[in-house]
Amino acid sequence: MARVRYGPRTEAEIQAARDARSVLPDIWSTGVVAVWETDPDVVAQVLPAPLKPGERPLVRVNISQVDIFGSPLGAGSFAVAAQHGAQSGWYPLVMPMTTERALTGGREVFGEPKKLGEVSVARDGEAVVARLGRHGVDFVEVRGRVTGALPLPEETEKVDFYFKFLPAVDGDGFDLDPVLVHCTRTERVRRLEAVDGEVILRESAFDPVADLPVRRLLEITLGEKTSDQRGRVVERVSPQALLPFVHQRYDDPAQVLDSVTPPAAAPPPATTEEV
Repeated sequence: MARVRYGPRTEAEIQAARDARSVLPDIWSTGVVAVWETDPDVVAQVLPAPLKPGERPLVRVNISQVDIFGSPLGAGSFAVAAQHGAQSGWYPLVMPMTTERALTGGREVFGEPKKLGEVSVARDGEAVVARLGRHGVDFVEVRGRVTGALPLPEETEKVDFYFKFLPAVDGDGFDLDPVLVHCTRTERVRRLEAVDGEVILRESAFDPVADLPVRRLLEITLGEKTSDQRGRVVERVSPQALLPFVHQRYDDPAQVLDSVTPPAAAPPPATTEEV
């Protein structure tokens, strides 16, 4: 009988797949990172319990591109500084990805708030432009000019906080209690350059990052980095506390209905002064 590829894999095949994942080569991405201070009350509003704001009201956007086994991948993250007990880290609000494989793996395994989108990083001489876009809106744009090389940092560990959950089949709450995940990345950098530029946040009904304005731009960098990723469940969280934040994960039609009566004049894009 011919092998049916949707049929079950053998134990040996399952183990071989695990072994292959554990010996992946370093994958180096080229990306732009911008960090700024925003309004403290805004950061507090977007954090589900038990997360709390970090020491400073920071926002970090990471826009990267990489070739994985010959296939291009664009990956982005828009995150705020957060605290869980004694652990400092970042809480991503949206993580646009350009491929379905990158999207489903991160969401189903770690609970990452990934969505399909457009991600681009372009350099022309010293000019750099990086964008995150969805539904025809480039809701984040970072642009500027490279001003020179920076010292390479030591290998560092960075922690992201995610909530992993399953929406209920009947549409009311969750099927299982949600959990909080600590995702730790060990990051290495082989090239890093300073960028003198600006961050532009555009209005988007589905990705309302413009609500976290740039009050003081701290840095923009362009670099080549690689990292591993490992996660662990640290605690179960209150379904009632998390439920009001579920719309962060999805393109909720209510977000559009909430703004069916737009203001008389649309506000201009939120930009920064030059670094």
